[in-house]
Amino acid sequence: MRSAKRNEPEITEHPENAEYIADVKLPSDHPRALLQNAPYYVTKLGAAYLGESLAMLRALPDASANLVFTSPPYALHFQKEYGNVSKDQYIEWFLPFAKEVRRILTDDGSFVLNIGGSWNKGTPTRSIYHFKLLVALVETIGFHLAQECFWYNPAKMPAPAEWVTVRRIRVRDSVEYVWWLSKTPWPKASNLNVLKEYSPDMIRLAKNGVRGTIRPSGHVIRNSFDKIKAGGAIPPNVVEEQFAESLMKVGNNSANDDYTMQCKQTGIRIHPARFPAALPNFFVKLLTQANDLVIDPFAGSNTCGAVAEELGRRWLGFDEVEEYLRASRFRFNLKQKALF
Repeated sequence: MRSAKRNEPEITEHPENAEYIADVKLPSDHPRALLQNAPYYVTKLGAAYLGESLAMLRALPDASANLVFTSPPYALHFQKEYGNVSKDQYIEWFLPFAKEVRRILTDDGSFVLNIGGSWNKGTPTRSIYHFKLLVALVETIGFHLAQECFWYNPAKMPAPAEWVTVRRIRVRDSVEYVWWLSKTPWPKASNLNVLKEYSPDMIRLAKNGVRGTIRPSGHVIRNSFDKIKAGGAIPPNVVEEQFAESLMKVGNNSANDDYTMQCKQTGIRIHPARFPAALPNFFVKLLTQANDLVIDPFAGSNTCGAVAEELGRRWLGFDEVEEYLRASRFRFNLKQKALF
């Protein structure tokens, strides 16, 4: 395995990026040392690679990652510009990736997979391919389902238009699944890292107290129920932008963030399927500690890498489309060069 050079990042495959990384001093535990390939660019804590994701995963050592967080192309019945596999081929296509993900995870590591649903072509019915995938990830690959979470995206378009806005027989689909999977039944996690502000009702209970009782359901309410010593409320499994919860209520239609603005200014194509920073932010906080390694094998615009960097985690990101990686540099405020 090649060791990273502290002050002289070696750029052999992508010399046009040398100015982007020339000032970066790489510590001995920089994740770039895990791969033989030359990175597309590096930052203080991570590296992005241009290459096929499965090959990159296979090149990583066993038990090297604490968290793999990704959103691969969904199984849609129409082709997207970033590439996607049909529903009937999706599980067969994805399982080799999942096998490698499980191999590279530490025993207390987690695999978080954002996967969107799909409609069956020609009918107002939903596909169950993502549920079949979940079963295969557990029963074939050997993952454990730690928890199913949800991303509520209020910005999703009312589609398919035929069933939602034309015939008016279905409601708008605004939720995507986020499967939190683990290599063993006991992944590293702490909800103390993602506590949200107490609600007015909880503050009122803490002030007035609550009488211990047993609900008709059999649930025991103890006298200590009103104590708020933890410093915040435990979030649900739904995520919001202001504070990423597990139903994750976050839109992905930002038109004026720095990444989007710089893409427009330089004429680089904006990645068409970005997820909001609040999504990886929640899980990186929940499932990792400082200096842990986070990997996104379908990095796209590299939101996950930027979030990991901001939170003090090491990271690796892979993508096959060079234009997406070129634009993703904007997320790190890397030194600019007249490349465009």
